Amino acid sequence: MSLSILYPLQVSVTDFNMDSTISPRDLIIGIAVLASIIAFLAILNSRKGPVSGGKKTGGAAASGGGLSIASIFKLNGIARSLGLGHEHTKMLNYVFRMDSVQDPEKSMSTPALLDRHFKKAYRILDQSGSSPDIQRKVAVLFSLRNSLENSVFGAITSTTQIKDDTVFTIISGKDKMNINLLSARGDALLVEAPKTVLGSQVNIQRGTKLNVLFFNKSNKGFAFETKVVGYTSKDGRSTMQLAHSNRLRFLSQRRYRRRQTAIPGVLFLVLVEGSGKKQRLIVDKRQFKGTLADISVGGCSIKMSSPVQVGARFKIECIVGDSDVAALGQVLRTNRTGMNTTIHIKFLKLSQKSMNAINSYVYEYARE
Repeated sequence: MSLSILYPLQVSVTDFNMDSTISPRDLIIGIAVLASIIAFLAILNSRKGPVSGGKKTGGAAASGGGLSIASIFKLNGIARSLGLGHEHTKMLNYVFRMDSVQDPEKSMSTPALLDRHFKKAYRILDQSGSSPDIQRKVAVLFSLRNSLENSVFGAITSTTQIKDDTVFTIISGKDKMNINLLSARGDALLVEAPKTVLGSQVNIQRGTKLNVLFFNKSNKGFAFETKVVGYTSKDGRSTMQLAHSNRLRFLSQRRYRRRQTAIPGVLFLVLVEGSGKKQRLIVDKRQFKGTLADISVGGCSIKMSSPVQVGARFKIECIVGDSDVAALGQVLRTNRTGMNTTIHIKFLKLSQKSMNAINSYVYEYARE
């Protein structure tokens, strides 16, 4: 059942043909009736499922306490600002409703809170069964979570908003140095004076232009250009002052979240016969064994002893969490270290069930 969204009443006062003969008693009754209708719609809205399909996700899905009307409006405004589609917007409402979120902006800008809401929604859906409809809803949930992770909602727009103790990587010519931000308050950024590996201070001339990279607590990377405006001291430490900037660039991230691991896997070489519509994929019976070093729904890295050619295709079988996963992948590149080879694979074909299993493992939502 689709999620109801309450909209402002689009009517004109003149549509009611109001005149001065309306009594105070009639006005009070009208207001009471309108309030009752709004309350009824709010209760009805809190009982509906996450995405369309005509059925609720099971008894567990009704555990949320519901959102206030103000929170619903605010959440849908956030969804519009992020360019979320209809299905993602309904799922976002479901996720927040299941954890009775009343401050959407705080949750959207706090990764730990956001993961808590999504983990609860995932487990409610997971307990509802493993039907194709449930699998589709879980896939929508993870697709939304991934979209939010790569969004810039709540991103800082000025260096005055950067938190103290953020680590800056400053680039001056060919030199890169890591320094701590001491304070973003005041007319300039106050950072530790850079030092060499031997501990002596690096004197960068005033007016020198620098490029700065940093990551915030949401693990989102940013870059900006600045210049050295002076030197001073704080608490007995030498410090450098950098000019503020209102032009921060968001650094691109991986398309999908990836998790380091050590999962045994079996690979079967896949041969391609024919071309065009007559192309056939034939799975060779010979096995290659390896260990998955990392995994995402986009691909994985596998350590193995056998040499492998770039471009080769494999059927990969492994157990992720407590689920059997199978995927068709292609080798993008290889790294040879001594007797071992690490192959980097892009998944070409992955079932929805396998994709959900990998995502629940990567985001650590499943009970392990």
